[in-house]
Amino acid sequence: MGRNGGAVGDGGTDITRVPGRDRPRTRVPGLRRVIVATAVACAAGAALPQAAWADPTPPRKSLEEVHQEVEALYRKAESATDAYNAADEQSRLQEKNVGDLTKRVSVAEERVQELKDRVGALARIQYRTGGLAPSTQLFLARSPEEFLASLDTTRRGQDATRRLLTETESAKAELEKYVKAADERWKRLKGERKKKEDAKKEIEARLDAARKLESRLEETERERLRKLEEEKARQAQQQWLASDALKGVSLKDAGTATTEGRRAVEFATAQIGKNYVWGAVGPDTYDCSGLTSRAWATAGRGIPRTSQEQWRQLPKVDVKDMRPGDLIIYFSDASHVAMYVGDGMMVHAPRPGRQVTMAGAGSMPILGVVRPTG
Repeated sequence: MGRNGGAVGDGGTDITRVPGRDRPRTRVPGLRRVIVATAVACAAGAALPQAAWADPTPPRKSLEEVHQEVEALYRKAESATDAYNAADEQSRLQEKNVGDLTKRVSVAEERVQELKDRVGALARIQYRTGGLAPSTQLFLARSPEEFLASLDTTRRGQDATRRLLTETESAKAELEKYVKAADERWKRLKGERKKKEDAKKEIEARLDAARKLESRLEETERERLRKLEEEKARQAQQQWLASDALKGVSLKDAGTATTEGRRAVEFATAQIGKNYVWGAVGPDTYDCSGLTSRAWATAGRGIPRTSQEQWRQLPKVDVKDMRPGDLIIYFSDASHVAMYVGDGMMVHAPRPGRQVTMAGAGSMPILGVVRPTG
C-alpha cells in the first residue's frame, strides 16, 4: 500500500486516490536528486565573483594617459625633492649650530670649574687664617693700627668672595643656557633628518613608479611620448606669448642683464646636456634649484637653495620686466625654477631622465619671477 492507503504499482507508480480524480502520479527514480544537484550548481555559479569571468588583461592606456600619469608622478617627485633639499639645508644648519653650542658648553664648563676651584681655594685660606670676627681680631691685635689693617684686608677678602660667588653663579646659569639650547638644536636636527628621509622615500617611490610606467612602452612609443611632451610645451609657449601677461611687450627688447646676471646665464647655459639628478648641485649633475643656486653663486651672489625659498625670499618682478638672469618660478607650489636667458627662452634642469636644456619660458605654468640682484 502507498501513502494514504494508496496501492503501489510496478515501475514505481504511486497510485494516490484523490477525490474526483483517479489518475496516477508518476515518480521517476532519482529525479529529486538530479534537481537538487542542478540547483546547487546554479547557486554556486551565481556566487562566483564577477572578476572570474572578466577579461584578466586591463585595457591598454593611451599615450596621452601615460603622459599625464608620468608628468603627475614627476611633479610629485619634484615637489618632494624641494622638501628634501630644504630638510638637507636645515640639517646642515642645525649640525653647525649643535657643533657651535657644544664648543660653548665645553668652554662654560671649564669656566665654572675654574671658578669653583678659586672659591674652594679662598675658603681654605679663610679656614687657615681662622676667619676671625672683628672683635676677636681687636682683642688679639698688638695695636689699633694692626687691627685696622687686618679689618681692611678681611673686608676686601669678603668683597672678593662675594664677587667670585656671583661670577660662579652667572657662569653656571650661562652653562645651563647653552646645554638647553644644544638640546633643542639636537631635537630640531633629528626632526630635519626625519623629514629628509621621508622626502627621500617619497621621491624614490614616485620615480620608481614613473620608470615602471615608461618601461612598459615600446621604443617607438617612448619616442612618441617625448614628441608629445615637446608638442605640449610648444603649445603652452605659444599661448603664453599671446597672453595678456605679455601684451604689448617685445621680449627681444627686454631689459639688459647686469654683469652678475650675464655670468649666471653663462654658467647655466654651459651646463646644457648634463643629467638631472634630484638633490644635485653640480658639477656634473643638477636638479632645478641646484642649477640656479650654483649659477648665481658662481656669479658672486648666494641665493637660497630651494625653488620655494627662492620664491619666498628674493625680490619679485613683473613678467613684463624680467631680464636675463632672473629666475622664473613655476607651478602653484613653487616646485620648479628656471633661469631666463632672454628672447622668451629659459634654461633649466627639467626632471629625471632628462638633461639641462633650453626651452620656452612659458612652456610650464608660471607662478612668478624673482630677481637675485637689485
